[in-house]
Amino acid sequence: MKAEAFIVHLARAHGRARQVERLRQSLPLPVTVIEAVDGQTLPEEKVAEVYKPRLHRPYYPFPLRISEVACFLSHREAWQAIVDRKLDAGLVVEDDVEIDPSRFADVLDLALAHAGRGDLVRFPKKARGEKGRVAAHSGSARLIAPRHPRLGMQAQIVGRDAAKVLLAFTHVFDRPVDTTVQMQWLHGVRVLSAMPVAIREVAEELGGTTVQGKGKPFAEVLAREVRRAIYRAAVRARNVLDLRMPAR
Repeated sequence: MKAEAFIVHLARAHGRARQVERLRQSLPLPVTVIEAVDGQTLPEEKVAEVYKPRLHRPYYPFPLRISEVACFLSHREAWQAIVDRKLDAGLVVEDDVEIDPSRFADVLDLALAHAGRGDLVRFPKKARGEKGRVAAHSGSARLIAPRHPRLGMQAQIVGRDAAKVLLAFTHVFDRPVDTTVQMQWLHGVRVLSAMPVAIREVAEELGGTTVQGKGKPFAEVLAREVRRAIYRAAVRARNVLDLRMPAR
């Protein structure tokens, strides 16, 4: 399988430059650094072009922050690179990821050997909730096929056909990239999870996240969590029942 790695890195996040180099040295594939789209310089016209709320049901309950739009566009850049380079697959890694060398090589080899061009294989940062039919295994490494994929885009293998499908499906979008990938019943890409956990997120060690907002009043946080729980239950029901509703 012809595969390369892509590290998504925000140029102004100077505190992560050393981590990018660590990843470049530790990933067992040829590495290209994808310059992340910067929300601070993203034109309003571009945001209006790609972000259209309430496209798909269940409707996402929150407006996207500019940083979330920029994050989505950054992943699209990586997907486009996979297609443009005619790779069988690409390993897309965010720049706040640390890999566990003792585990990562085995799960990566399994993913590259058994995932198809139409698949996306997540490398979760936590084992909690990662349940599903075992699609392939080798030693302690295994690929599972969850009916309801979990959240997070820290690291994933994206097959070339999956990249094409996701690019077409997300020409415009209405929610963050990880919640969009969850919607298997709409985009049709098979989403797998590679286990055991072989990565960890080190954003806090690098100065904090570049996406999530902070400092909201408690009442607002509570209200958001209630709406988030309702939304996630609806998405879970769609995935588990494999309902196929047209996009609107």
